[in-house]
Amino acid sequence: MKLSTGIIFCFLILGVSSQRWATFLKEAGQGAKDMWRAYSDMREANYKNSDKYFHARGNRDAAERGPGGVWAAKVISDARETIPRVTDFFKHGDSGHGLEDSRADQAANEWGRSGKDPNHFRPRGLPDKY
Repeated sequence: MKLSTGIIFCFLILGVSSQRWATFLKEAGQGAKDMWRAYSDMREANYKNSDKYFHARGNRDAAERGPGGVWAAKVISDARETIPRVTDFFKHGDSGHGLEDSRADQAANEWGRSGKDPNHFRPRGLPDKY
């Protein structure tokens, strides 16, 4: 019974239908690693106005892994934008604090997940290493 519950969980929650779940999970893990690499690079670069570029790049890299990577990128991006919105609500009330930046980040996330070039958001002078 527990095994069938786990399989149903994979099909319903993870969005796995005709694709083998092991492949999906592998892609999701690789996509999560891509997202972490983009975040680490953003922190290392510490470059003004580069946030949207790294959002788009991480999502694009993860999405290139396949459906599991797209799923991981969406879940991570949504969590990354939702958690600060919740904490801002407790700090600032329902003032909309940070809402515009969060929407811009989500637009960059979607841009990357759709396979578009993240260099659209690349700020001038960002080292070629990134």
